[in-house]
Amino acid sequence: MSRQRKSKRTKKSPPPSFLSRLWRWVRWPMAALLGLLVLWVIYLDIEVRSKFDGRKWAMPAQVYAQPLELYQGKQLSQASLEEELKALEYQPVSRPTRAGQWRRQGRVVEIMTRSHNTGGRQEPERTLRLEFQQDRIAHFEVTRGDSTSLLALEPVLIGGIYPKRQEDRELVQLSEVPPLLGEALIAVEDRAYVRHFGVSPKAIARAAWVNFQSGRVVQGGSTLTQQLVKNFFLDDSRELSRKLTEAMMSVLLEVHYSKAEILETYMNEVYLGQSGPREVHGFGLAAKHYFGQPLSSLDVPQLALLVGLVKGASYYNPWRNPERAKKRRDLVLQVLHEQDLIDQATLRRSTRSPLAIVDAKQRRLHDYPAFIDLVKRQLREDYSDEALNSEGLKVFTTLSLPAQRQAERALSQRLTELETRFKVKADSLQGAVIITAVGSGEVEAVVGDRNEKFAGFNRALDATRPIGSLVKPAVYLSALKRDEPYNLASFVDDSPVAVAGPDDDIWRPKNFDRTAHGEVMLIDALSKSYNQATARLGMTVGLHKVAASLKGLGVEKEIFEVPSLLLGALELSPAEVSKMYHAFANDGVVMPLRAIRSVEDAQGQRLNRYPLTLGEPVEPAAIQLLQYAMQAVMEEGTGRTAYQRLPRSLALAGKTGTTNDQRDSWFAGFSGRHLAVVWVGRDDNGSTPLTGGTGALQVWTDIFTRLPTESLDIFASPDIEYLWVDRVSGGLSGENCQGARLMPFTADKRPTERAACEWVEHPVIHWMKRWF
Repeated sequence: MSRQRKSKRTKKSPPPSFLSRLWRWVRWPMAALLGLLVLWVIYLDIEVRSKFDGRKWAMPAQVYAQPLELYQGKQLSQASLEEELKALEYQPVSRPTRAGQWRRQGRVVEIMTRSHNTGGRQEPERTLRLEFQQDRIAHFEVTRGDSTSLLALEPVLIGGIYPKRQEDRELVQLSEVPPLLGEALIAVEDRAYVRHFGVSPKAIARAAWVNFQSGRVVQGGSTLTQQLVKNFFLDDSRELSRKLTEAMMSVLLEVHYSKAEILETYMNEVYLGQSGPREVHGFGLAAKHYFGQPLSSLDVPQLALLVGLVKGASYYNPWRNPERAKKRRDLVLQVLHEQDLIDQATLRRSTRSPLAIVDAKQRRLHDYPAFIDLVKRQLREDYSDEALNSEGLKVFTTLSLPAQRQAERALSQRLTELETRFKVKADSLQGAVIITAVGSGEVEAVVGDRNEKFAGFNRALDATRPIGSLVKPAVYLSALKRDEPYNLASFVDDSPVAVAGPDDDIWRPKNFDRTAHGEVMLIDALSKSYNQATARLGMTVGLHKVAASLKGLGVEKEIFEVPSLLLGALELSPAEVSKMYHAFANDGVVMPLRAIRSVEDAQGQRLNRYPLTLGEPVEPAAIQLLQYAMQAVMEEGTGRTAYQRLPRSLALAGKTGTTNDQRDSWFAGFSGRHLAVVWVGRDDNGSTPLTGGTGALQVWTDIFTRLPTESLDIFASPDIEYLWVDRVSGGLSGENCQGARLMPFTADKRPTERAACEWVEHPVIHWMKRWF
């Protein structure tokens, strides 16, 4: 018994197998690897959910023009309305049947408007009938929908403020997408989309076999989900680690989200082309980029082209490679027919149709760069670059598309004409224009280059140049204030002037015509822009008072109180001149120019309003006298050529400006509704053959011949009375006296002497005496 127990104790156990020994060596490394794999999957899961659940894209701020208001009696040309409808991507048709369509029948325009939100109020769809007569809406009628006497169309999207990566997209929801687009996308890119779980082994094997047979990569095995993951989370590298990450993230995406959510995100993410520096992502923006229409308005061949571009937007670019693009589109159409998504008749009709893309010249890269620049500068006072580049803000601006178009055309065409007429080198002249609404200070148009699409140096905001005679109204305003003895009929000396300066320099200003005119009325000295008379007047009133007047008119630049200030040795940009002249037009009330009305977040909640801010007004009576004198500039002074093309019934006021050696040509003028400032010159500061009247005034007149506006209506101050005075002596006269002139005066500065009156016989009486 004991021997048996002993034998059992001494019996050796069998040696461990190879697999057992291997397991002892690898179990801990495998456990570590498994742990790392779990951590990796957890990390990827967090990445997938955090980005997919949060804000998926850095959405640029969208910038809108002011909406066009329509009502009976509105001054609006039929051509301007049609341009607005084109900018809103309304389609001209023979018979409107749905929202976003319009037709013209002679002087009648019928529009089916879209539902939209304006100023926090939802506007329903309506059908309008407008009848035009002499650039005015003579009849306004709502023929279908809620009745209204005033309707604002939706504001036009004019641009954006983009992130550094320059991605742009217009988000669409799956419910807004034509059903055929989703079906076509699945049929062409991933037929097993509804069945696979993010990765399709069958598709990968098929692609590998095809690539092996061809000896190169000709087919991919990625699902739509994998394509989305690659674009959304990863880069374009072909490393195995990146492919494994893509596959795992695709599976995780399918675990957490529905097929519909993934497809919708894909439709907004996919890269579909390039618009200058901007990347066009998503089908919503691509529809407008290629066809100038909303996605919901596209027909079958247009949708097929967009689906075809998914394979390679650059390779199949329809502008550069139209034949290649059409071949790809027709292939997509054939697939749709094979999948019973379109019938034979639709296939035949669609393959015969042209690509129908917008003309390459009409593609909008930078529509209004100078105005957008102004908007950016004002926005950055309240918002960070991060907010502007990524939070999808909606910025509603003051831009008037009709005014902007007129300003762009006038500057570009007139500069070309001036170069031809004065035999100046082509493209050597440059210019800038700013149009402002009188009373509100809203900037309606900004042009910073003769090429309106140029997005570089913005002359309207940044070109500071001597303003020349544009400063003179401030000199005469100083003389017309209540503490000075001058009125518009006062006489000033226009004889030669010599003023000693530092280092024994002598300042000797000359009139443009090199002629001294002796004693001239103050109103004539301003309207005819006499330099010598202005210099004497300013020196008498005092440089410090002229500088104070400029400050009171909103000039923020440092002002040097030197005699040459009186003739324009003050450098301002067109924007700064606009602010100063808006005070003249606005009855002396100073306000900052503004380009923004309101800002909303991506959900449509209003974040900020930009209300009117008023400064301290200048003396109303003095401003009224000055406005009258600036009307004389237009009627009989240096601005009189404007009335060769503008109706005399349109009351206007303004001032020309010309600097030394005619380096700068300026004009600033206003009506009852609009102020426009124009600068023309050369970037190298070289001399030109232009004065303010032959250069900038011509551009200004071109604008006002096409701009719907109103006559200047000078505010009737109780301190002002109109009297007839003699042009020669300045004394009181009668209405029927030879040389009589009706002029405004303040009660404390009215003329006291009476001039001798040589009676003028009425022409009718003279005719009756002659014949009877």
